[in-house]
Amino acid sequence: MRAQMNTPLLTDIEPERAPPLLQVRQLAFARNDDPIFGPLDFHVDAGEAVLVHGANGRGKTTLLRVLAGLLPAQSGEVSIDGLPASREAVARSCALLGHLLGHKGELTAEENLRFARGLFGQRPGISPVTALAAVGLAGFEDSPARQLSAGQKKRLALARLLLVPARLWLLDEPYANLDLEGIDLVNRLVAHHLGRGGAALITSHGAYATGAVRTRTLSLDPLPANDAMETTHG
Repeated sequence: MRAQMNTPLLTDIEPERAPPLLQVRQLAFARNDDPIFGPLDFHVDAGEAVLVHGANGRGKTTLLRVLAGLLPAQSGEVSIDGLPASREAVARSCALLGHLLGHKGELTAEENLRFARGLFGQRPGISPVTALAAVGLAGFEDSPARQLSAGQKKRLALARLLLVPARLWLLDEPYANLDLEGIDLVNRLVAHHLGRGGAALITSHGAYATGAVRTRTLSLDPLPANDAMETTHG
C-alpha cells in the first residue's frame, strides 16, 4: 500500500506577517552625557496609535525629534517597514507636528500647503483647498499664516498632515491650543489615518488622545522590566 503523505492545505499556511511600520531597538538619547531616555524597545504597527507618556523632562518631545531625524540618537536602531531608517525613508514616511508648526508667516494658508507639497509630495485624491476645508479652514485659503489664531495655526498644521503622503504621524501635543471641537477633530483625523493603514505616535498631557482611537501606551517613566507597553482602548 502506498504511504499517504499529509500535505498541508494552502489554507493551513500562516500568511507572512508584515514588519512593523516602525521598529525601535535599544534607542537612547543623552544631552551633555546626561541620559534623557532609553534604551527603548518598541514598535508601531500600521493601523495603530501609540501614546507616549512621561513626566516633564523624560524626553517625549526629544523622542519624536529623534525619530523624525532632527536629532541624532546616542545609540540604537530604527527601522521603517523592516528596513533601516535612512534619511530618505524618514522624509518619505514620517511627518512631525511639533511645538514649532513650521508655517511661513508671510505665505497664505494655501501657499503654505503648496510649499509643503513641493517638499514632501501629495497624497492622491486631496488638494490644499480640500485639506483646509477638512480641518475647518474653508474661507481662510488667502489668509496669511501670521494672521491666524493659535488654534487656526494648529489646524493648518493638521491640514498639512492630511496633504502629504507620510504613513507615520509623529504628533507632539497635538491638542494644545485647541478647543473641544478641535480636540474631536484631531481624534477623527487620527482615526481616519489609522483606517487607511497609517500609524501615529502621540504625546499628550491630557486624556483626550484615548477618546476615539484604540491605542497602546509607551511610558518613558521608570517601570519594571517588560511593563513599558500596555494596550488601551478608546
